[in-house]
Amino acid sequence: MGNRKKQAADTRKEEMKTTYLAKLNNCPTSPRKMRLVADMVRGADIFKALSMLQYTNKEAAIRMEKLLRSAIANWEAKNEGERADEANLYIKEVFVDSGTMLKRIRTAPQGRAHRIRKRSNHVTLVLGSRN
Repeated sequence: MGNRKKQAADTRKEEMKTTYLAKLNNCPTSPRKMRLVADMVRGADIFKALSMLQYTNKEAAIRMEKLLRSAIANWEAKNEGERADEANLYIKEVFVDSGTMLKRIRTAPQGRAHRIRKRSNHVTLVLGSRN
């Protein structure tokens, strides 16, 4: 491995030590529906976001709440001995990307066929601390 490549890899490793994230891949919800929930909690404190997600009447909110709990657990694993409620954590970034799409065919009148696209998404949630 070259010297520049090794230095870049080392800086990336150091960055990841202070980055607290959780990913949800191939979630069987359309990205549009998941983005509604992601926009609702973006920038909020983690406990306020958890309460918002708990009382939101959307199926995507259940998956987002589980992802947020996973990100909090990742933060606690990297910062042993500290508690999340004392750290003043908030949702720094959350973004939803389109995932794989299952394509199906539904019969239509007069010998035609309509395509059904069953969408999925990838969600990435990053936590930060307000100091």
